[in-house]
Amino acid sequence: MTVTTIAERGTAPGAASPAAIEALTNAVAAEVRLLEDLIGVMRKQRLSVGSDDLQGVDDSVFATHRILVTLGEARRQRRSLGQRIAGTEDLGLRALDDVLGEGMTDTLKEARDGLRAAALILAREVEMNRQILRSALSTGGDLMRGLYGVPDGTGTYRADPRA
Repeated sequence: MTVTTIAERGTAPGAASPAAIEALTNAVAAEVRLLEDLIGVMRKQRLSVGSDDLQGVDDSVFATHRILVTLGEARRQRRSLGQRIAGTEDLGLRALDDVLGEGMTDTLKEARDGLRAAALILAREVEMNRQILRSALSTGGDLMRGLYGVPDGTGTYRADPRA
C-alpha cells in the first residue's frame, strides 16, 4: 500500500481542510467510544459467565453484534475521510503524521493514540473471554457427561467391546 502524501499530490503538508481534519478526529473518537463500549460488554459477559447468568451472556452477544455493526460504519466513514484527505481509503493511523504534516492536530493525535490503546485492551479482553468461555464449555460438557453417564471420548464405540 502506498499512501500519497499531501506533498506528493502537489499541495503543502497540512493543506487538508480544517473541516476534514475535524471530521477525521470525530470519526476516530467515535471508534474509540465504540471500542470502549465493546470492552465494557466483554467485561459484563465475563461476569455473566461467572454467575451463570445465561440471559446476561445472551444480552452481551446481542450488544456485541450491535456495536460491531456500528463500528463497521464508523470505519467506513474514516476510510471515506482518508480518501478525501490523502487520496486513499487505506490511510493508516501511523501515516497520519506524514500525510497531514503541520495539519496534524493534538486532538487528532490523542484520538489516534486512544484508538490504538483501546484496540490493545479490547484484544486482551476478547482473549480472556475466549479462554473463559472455552473453559466454561468444557466444564459444562464434563458436567453433562457426569450427569448422564456418558463416557469421555469422541468415538461411538466403547474401548472394551465386552463392556
